[in-house]
Amino acid sequence: MKHHDEHEQRQPRLRRRAQGELEQQVLAALHAAPEPVSAAWVQERIGGDLAYTTVMTILTRLLAKDVVTRERAGRSFAWSSASDEAGLAAFRMRKVLDGESDREAVLASFVTTLTPDDEQLLRDLLGRADAEADD
Repeated sequence: MKHHDEHEQRQPRLRRRAQGELEQQVLAALHAAPEPVSAAWVQERIGGDLAYTTVMTILTRLLAKDVVTRERAGRSFAWSSASDEAGLAAFRMRKVLDGESDREAVLASFVTTLTPDDEQLLRDLLGRADAEADD
């Protein structure tokens, strides 16, 4: 029975990682789109053998995370990226962090590799976030 439990624990992590890669591909396609586009456009742009329902599932998950937006377009929706380049980079950084078991170690290692200017910028941003939270 123990072997079965180990298998159960490994599977979700594999699925999450693959899902994260697909989310990034969908976001990249939306970011490159000249205007709001259909899910079929995204599916075609990504290529491969990704099912339309999978693309819709990913778009819906990204909508729930406020990373994409949608608007009515006839009987379906037109989708677009809600983030600029900085927002997409921040999303990718969060995905990497979410994939790690020891978040503190990853963040500590990240902070120790920052340049003094970037470290000061991060301190300023964290101070600003604290001040806004107090308001």
